[in-house]
Parts: sequence; structure tokens; C-alpha cells
Amino acid sequence: MSQKVKFKEPDGLTTAEVTKQFQADGPNDVAEPAFNFRHAIIRRLWEPSAWILEAALILELILGKQIQAGFILLLLLFAAVDGAIQERRASSVLHSLSHKLTPSVSVKRDQKWQKLTAPELVVGDLISLKRGDIIPADVQLLNQDLEIDESSITGESKAMARQPSESAFAGTTVLNGDGLATVTATGKNSRSGKTISLINHSRRQGHLQILLGKIISYLAILDSVLAVILIIASLIRGENIIQMLPFLAMLFIATIPIAMPSSFAVTNSVEANVLSKQQILVSDLVGIQEAANLNLLLVDKTGTITANKSAVIAYHNFSSYADNVLLQYALSATDQRNPSVVDRAIIQYGQKQQQTATVADQFVPFDAGVGYSESHLTVEQQPLDLKLGSFKRLSLLAKTPIKLPEQIDFSQGRSVAILVNNEFAGLFILQDPPRADSAAAIQEIQRRGVKVIMLTGDNQKTAAAIAPQVGLNGKVISFHGLTSLGNIQEISGIADVVPEDKLAIAKELQKQGYIIGMTGDGVNDAPALKQADVGIAVENAVDLAKRSASMVLLTEGLKPVIEILDSGHRVYQRMMTWTITKLSRTAELTMLPVLGYLFLSYIPLTLNAMVLVAILNDLVTLVLGTDNTTISYRPEKWHLARLSKSASVLAVG
Repeated sequence: MSQKVKFKEPDGLTTAEVTKQFQADGPNDVAEPAFNFRHAIIRRLWEPSAWILEAALILELILGKQIQAGFILLLLLFAAVDGAIQERRASSVLHSLSHKLTPSVSVKRDQKWQKLTAPELVVGDLISLKRGDIIPADVQLLNQDLEIDESSITGESKAMARQPSESAFAGTTVLNGDGLATVTATGKNSRSGKTISLINHSRRQGHLQILLGKIISYLAILDSVLAVILIIASLIRGENIIQMLPFLAMLFIATIPIAMPSSFAVTNSVEANVLSKQQILVSDLVGIQEAANLNLLLVDKTGTITANKSAVIAYHNFSSYADNVLLQYALSATDQRNPSVVDRAIIQYGQKQQQTATVADQFVPFDAGVGYSESHLTVEQQPLDLKLGSFKRLSLLAKTPIKLPEQIDFSQGRSVAILVNNEFAGLFILQDPPRADSAAAIQEIQRRGVKVIMLTGDNQKTAAAIAPQVGLNGKVISFHGLTSLGNIQEISGIADVVPEDKLAIAKELQKQGYIIGMTGDGVNDAPALKQADVGIAVENAVDLAKRSASMVLLTEGLKPVIEILDSGHRVYQRMMTWTITKLSRTAELTMLPVLGYLFLSYIPLTLNAMVLVAILNDLVTLVLGTDNTTISYRPEKWHLARLSKSASVLAVG
């Protein structure tokens, strides 16, 4: 990507200018369209379960059964209206949560950089954009090329390259690059013209819904078998098959799970509200129910297990430069505008040593893809190229092999190397101690039958030193491809993991049959968070990671994961009760009339009564979404045979 070597940073707006512009344009926010209740009802009248009811309705009208047709119409409308009511409820929950997930952005005002939320922006603001940011308003790029995902506007997932002086639009995501931009349009005047939210409104089916879908299909097969038996019996008895058609239609109607979508919506919405009070925001309701089956949790070390407050505990100079000079050079390769945890630690160390950064001609921020940041200096008319980043990555770029003294203890923490003109010059050792509550939280998660594995980009020695401190017992391996994983039950941590590896690890473990949870915070964590059955963006995650996850934590540490597991178990218990109830009542409503016809030659329930019972059954099962439950201390598993046995006993009774 092209870089502008000389660029004078604008001063940004003053408070007075911001106030005037804000009064003219209002906040950078546009209310989302209100939930359309009528459209929701119409949508539910055009889906497979509704088609069966509509076909039965037409059949009853053709046969002149107006009363039965009226009952079926009542059932059809009940399913559509009730489904729309519960969808509105779920939509309301997500909408209220979305206001707590507003992107923040670095803005320069009164010649000082500060963090503000997207609604506070005004036209003319100077903002800083970095990898993982969701662009909060329409902007004009000023000094750097950016790669931008514009799929939220164009539908195209391919990254688009945008150069200085070109426009970028609200709601799109910065995939690569770091630069300045000026806000050109906000709110309703922006191209997207909608609230920029981190809530992912996409819908997906969870394991539970897929399983219940299979159960319904088995019931439909049972109905088909019963229908064939009834037709054969009526032919043998010489009865009119046409007269049997309404009854056969009712067999299938009794099987339709008209309350299933509503029950899911009720149960998940209730738990989403519970979690929000625990400072956990839910962006995908399916993620709650998946937590019940979770049996493996992949946890980022930095910022989740550790306090994410790194500090330099050792500084080694292996160059001919004086210690203070090399430190000034290293400071020039830190991001002063959007400092990372590593940048902040080195900057704070420089402040303690009363050193400031050498002014760089050009600065390229840290890129996880290459593993370092870079600055270009001119010192005494000599060009210097500074690289600051992962010791493992930079050791591959050094002109000569690096030989370090044996007394350097890499197990103390993260190692950050300094290269000057591709010659190894120095080394920082950064320590990020475990959080005080990490060991207790991990122990509690493991008590629920969930295997916890620590993922880290640190070297194997550092990771092996941290794992026992937080109660992770087992081997800590260095990642060298998926074949290095071995028996995952023997592993407590995986070191030398670059962000791109996390997606491959998640996919591999899912292939092995695990239900995966994952915590993450970075741009390159986003694909893995989306792939995981329960993706959890931690408190300091970038916007893209939050948008990709199904849960977003607003507090630090691992304790919130316990609340997520508990909510998942409550959803599971309620839906298991719903399933047993549905199976038993369906068996009752189908088998009783069939047995009555076969053995007593008459149907013991009128068709009107069957429709009425079907409606009442679903009304009863609907309230199960708020039932009291108990927390299970093991990952939940569905046993169809056991469920069928329980339902059969109840049905016979």
C-alpha cells in the first residue's frame, strides 16, 4: 500500500465549532425502523408449517366443513399472531441491547486526541481509523490507504482499497491500514442512513433447533404411517375415503409445532435480559442455548486470563547505541494515537526513564499479519528503519542470527524485539500478571464439565509459567500446525498461536465433535469468533470482534462466562420440558383417535375438539419458556431415546 511520507496532521475542531455543528445536524444517529407487526404476521403465513394449515383449511372449505375450517383458521391466525408478538419481544430486547454496543472512535478536538462514541461525532471532526474499527460516519480519507469491507452497503464481501481523498462510508469495517479521516456526513445524511450498531442481527439455527426439527420430522413420519393404516382400514371396511380426509388432515395439524418459534423466542429473550443485568450483551440469541452444550472453551491469555496491564520488567540493549537513544528510537515505533497494550507499556517505561520518542518521518502501525510496527527516521542525515514487535517474527528478519545470553528468562513474560536497519538491537520483556479472579473462575467453569484451553501468542515457556497459576493443569504445547494438537484432553495451553491459527483450531476441534466457545478481542479473532458455537468478545475487543461474536462482555475477566453457561442450562431445561410435553401431547392427540377408529370403529374426538385441544396444548407449552429450572454441572446432551421414553410414559398416562 502506498504511504504519504510527509503529512501535517490537522488540528481538528474546537469545542465551539463542535457545539455549533451539533446544533445544526443533531447526533450522529438515526432511529432504526420500527418493528412492523403486520409484516411479521404475513411472513408467518407463508412458511412450511403454515402451508399445511392452509392446505387443510382449503380442504375443509371444499368439503363444506365451515365450522372445522373456522377452527383451523383460528389456529393459523393464533400461530401467526403469537409468533409475531414473540418476535417483537425478541427484537425489542436486541434493540435495547444495541444501544449499549455503540462503537467508539479516537477524535481530535481542541488539539487533543480523545475517545468518543459514534453519536457524538459532527461533520468536520478529525478521527483516527485503525484495523477492526467500524467507520462511524461517512468520511474522507486523508493520509493512508485503507482496506475496507463494504459488504454492509454493497453486499460484496471482497475488501476494497480506498486511497487518500477517497470516501468511506458509515457502517463499513476497516480490515487493514491505519490513518486519519475527516467526517463528511453524519446520521440520516450518511450513505447508510441508519444507526451504527455492533449487534449482529443475522439469524442462525442452533443445535437445539436442528434437533427439534428432526423430532418434528419423525412425528410427521409417524403421522404418515398412521394415515396409511387408517386408509387401509377404511378400504377394508368399505367406508368412504373422502369422509376420512378431514381427519387425516387433522393428524398432521396436531403435529405442527406452532408454538416452537414462540417458545424459543420467549426463553432466549428472558435469558438475554438476565445476562444484560450481568453486564453481558447478547447479539445472537442462539448463542445462549448453545452454551448449554459447551464442552470446550478456548481462552485468550492476554486481557482475559491476565489483567491486560503489561509493564516492562526488563530492557536489554545489544546495540552500539546508548540505552536512552535506543529507547527513543523504540518509542518512535509505538502508536501514540491508538496505543495497544504493548505500546502503552513501552510508552510508560519511557516516561519513567524521562525519554520521548524520536520524531519519525513515517510510521506504520502494528499489523498482526506481519507481527511488528515500523518507523522511518532520519538521524544525522542517515536513514534508519525501526521495527518493534514479536521476537519470534523479527528474529526471522534479522540480517544475522540472534544469540542471546542464557540469563535472559523468557518465562517471565512477553518478549518484544527492536530491529534497527534489520539488525537486532534490543529486547523488552513485558509482564502481564494473571487476574486475581482468573483461577477461581476457571475452576468454576471446569466444575461445569467444560475443558478450558489457554491460547496465546507468547512463547511456550511464558505460557507454561502462567497456566499452573490459574489452575490449568496439563501440557502447554507450542503450536506447529493442527497435527501438533494431539490428544486435546491432555493439553491446558497452546503457545505461539498467531490470530490466524485460531480459526483453524476451532474448525478442527469442531470436527472432533466438540461444542466450542471462544473468547477474543482482535481483528483476526473475528473469523474464529463467528465460527465458534459461542463466540465471546471480551471487554476491550475491537468493533469487528464484537460484531462477529454472539456475546459481548462489558466487564473484564472470565467470571461472566459462568453466567453465560448458567443461562444456557436454563434454556436447555425449559426447551427439554417443552419437547417432552410436545411429544407426549402429540402422541396423545394422534394415537387416541386412531386406536379408537381401529378398535371401536369410531373417532372418540370430534374434529372441532381436536383443533381446540391442539390450540390449548400449544398455549400450555408456551408458558414453559419461563419455567423454574435447576443448573446442571455438565454439558447437556440430547438423548432422543430417553426423551421418547419419557414422552411415551406421559402419553399413555
